[in-house]
This record gives sequence, structure tokens and C-alpha cells, in this order.
Amino acid sequence: MKKNPSGALLSALPMPDRDHTQGLADAPIQLVEYGDYECSYCGEAYPVVKAIQEHLGERLCFAFRNFPLGNSHPHAQHTAEAAEAAAAQGRFWEMHDLLYENQGALEDEDLADMRRPCVWMRGGS
Repeated sequence: MKKNPSGALLSALPMPDRDHTQGLADAPIQLVEYGDYECSYCGEAYPVVKAIQEHLGERLCFAFRNFPLGNSHPHAQHTAEAAEAAAAQGRFWEMHDLLYENQGALEDEDLADMRRPCVWMRGGS
């Protein structure tokens, strides 16, 4: 397995102990996305990936890796940090979906609103 310049291992396959994954780790089909929440192309891919997940079900292990392109997208780093903060609370996928579903509202104030538990929790406060 290769290492990046900082010495971290690189993998083309999902790594459930390091990646944000949905599905079984040993699923026969593995999909890894390197995504930027502000990237319009990633935003266009979001519903496609959801449809693929629905169609393949348990045959797919999907992994998402934050890949903020800060030189092109001024909110990329903060959105990735918001997703990771949510992950620390066991809510990565909720924030992931909120960010892609609200790509037009990624200012710091918007992210603060998304982080409020009453926004994330199903059914209100």
C-alpha cells in the first residue's frame, strides 16, 4: 500500500476504520468518493450516488473522503470541518446530506445553523 507525503497510508478501497462508510465492508462492489461539499460537480453526483446506493443495496460499500479544494472553493475547508465535527458526534451522514442538499448556503453562519442539534434531529428539538 502506498503512503502520501505525510506518511499516511493510501487506499483505493474503503477502509471502515478510517473512512466514512455506508454498507458492509466486504460488499462485492466498493465505491470511494473524494468530495468537496462546495463543488458543483460533486453536488451533481450526490443524487446519482444515492440512487446507486438504493439500487445496489447491500452489494455496495460506499466510502466518502473529504477532499476540500480550498483554492477553488472558499467554503470547502469549513464544510469539511463541519462534517468531521458531526462525525465526532456520530452524525457524519446527516451533515453530509445537509451540506450537499444546501450547497447554496455554505457561509459560516449557515454552517452554524446546520450544526445546531435541533436542525439535525429528526422531529425537532
